[in-house]
Amino acid sequence: MTDETGLRERKKQRTRQALSETAIELFLARGFDQVSVADVAAAVEVSKPTLFRYFPAKEDLVLHRIADHQGEAARVVRDRPAGRSPLAALRTHFHERLDAHDPVTGLCDHPAVLAFHDMVFTTPSLVARLVRYAERDEEELASVLAESGGGELVARLAAAQIVAVQQRLARVNWGRVNGGSSAAEALPLARADADVAYGLLEDGVGAVYG
Repeated sequence: MTDETGLRERKKQRTRQALSETAIELFLARGFDQVSVADVAAAVEVSKPTLFRYFPAKEDLVLHRIADHQGEAARVVRDRPAGRSPLAALRTHFHERLDAHDPVTGLCDHPAVLAFHDMVFTTPSLVARLVRYAERDEEELASVLAESGGGELVARLAAAQIVAVQQRLARVNWGRVNGGSSAAEALPLARADADVAYGLLEDGVGAVYG
C-alpha cells in the first residue's frame, strides 16, 4: 500500500466514523424517525450520495457501532485452542464478555450504552436490520461449524440456535440494567442464565459440536 492509498483509506475511515457518530448523536437527541439522512449528511457537510456510498441504509449508520462484532462467533470457533469443542469455546467467550461488561452482551450500564440499546431495541426498523446482521452471523458460523462435521444442514441449524441464544441473553441482560440494576449486580444472574442457555445447547447441539 502506497502512502497516498493509505492516506485515502484513513480519510474514508474518518468520514465513515464521523457520519456514524454524528447520526447516533442526532438520533439520540431527536429520535431515529425524526432525523433524516439529509440531516445527517448536512451535519457532516457531505452530500446524500456520498453518505450512501458509506452506508447503504439509514439503519446502518447506527449499527456501524457494533460492526466489529460481525462474525465474532465464527472467529471464536475458528481460533479456538486445539482440543476445545466449538460450543465450549463459545460458552467460555460469552462468559468472558459478560465479565468485561461488553455492551454486546447487554450487560453494560454506561448511560450512553443504555441510551443506544434503548434506541436500537425500541425502533422497529433497527430491530429488523439486526435480524439481517444475525443472518450473516449465522451464515459465517455455519460455514465454520460445517468444517467440524455434521453436514451443512446440521451446521446451519446449530448456528441459528447459537446466534439466537446469544441475542436473547443480551436482550434479557439489557432489560435488567435498563430496569435499574447495575451491571455488577446483574452479573451473577447473567452468568447463571448463560449456563442454563448453553446447557440446553449442549443437550442438542452438543451432540455434534460439544
